[in-house]
Amino acid sequence: MRLILLGPPGAGKGTQAQRLVDKHGIVQLSTGDMLRAAVKAGTPVGLRAKDIMDRGELVPDDVVVAIVSDRIDQPDARKGFILDGFPRTVPQAVALDRLLKDKGLKLDAVIELKVDAGMLQQRIENRIAEAKASGQPLRTDDDPEKLKRRVEIYHEQTAPLVDYYRLEGPLTSVDGMTSIPEVANAIDRALGSTSQGRPKAARRPAEMKVAPKKPVEQRAKKAAKEAKKAAAKKARTSAKKVAKATRKAPAKAAKRGPKGASSGASSGASSGARAGKAPAKMAANARQSARR
Repeated sequence: MRLILLGPPGAGKGTQAQRLVDKHGIVQLSTGDMLRAAVKAGTPVGLRAKDIMDRGELVPDDVVVAIVSDRIDQPDARKGFILDGFPRTVPQAVALDRLLKDKGLKLDAVIELKVDAGMLQQRIENRIAEAKASGQPLRTDDDPEKLKRRVEIYHEQTAPLVDYYRLEGPLTSVDGMTSIPEVANAIDRALGSTSQGRPKAARRPAEMKVAPKKPVEQRAKKAAKEAKKAAAKKARTSAKKVAKATRKAPAKAAKRGPKGASSGASSGASSGARAGKAPAKMAANARQSARR
């Protein structure tokens, strides 16, 4: 069983992780512990991490991923593991997916402990008050102001992992504000459902394949193609007719020429005759008037 627990500081991840370790016989892998162990063992990647930390710099993702990879290969992690503090960002999650795929492994579940920020703050304050009242030492993270800042960092950097793993498929959200036994039961139910059959991961946009065209789309495309061919054929036919008519036009004009000329001459003569008759008629009318 290979798990990731997500949730802001104070959500109860450590408590639930230890319970799962005891119940399933798996190991809890903390990036801090893994880094220290690699440095102590003097492994190549551990020495590289030591050199970076000695300079006061943050250990880059590729070094952290290499350390996680080495740790997963150890015998005690073969039965399964819970990752604690890794991944913290989406790029780290992508690198983890690639790492597991190369090893022929996959995550069985990602459990998100959902909590209310205001109630979480109150929970920490109550825990501090109870510890002081009983004389118990305070935990290093039992500081309301530090907790507030850590929660802000979680929402800035780690919360986007919820969306990433929701798209990938293995995410299950659990109400982390209930009692510890109730949260444990909810996690067990979630793990039981994932072991019976994990839902298929939703494809990311970059991986989505184009769906095959439906018959209606194919028919529409074919009709458009045929219409385009018909329009082209009609245009060619019209162009041929225009060209043919253009070639025949001079011959027709030559054939009509003499007839048109004679026609024009006779028309002119007729007009002249009518023009000549008009003055004669006017003169005759004038003579008749004079006689009267």
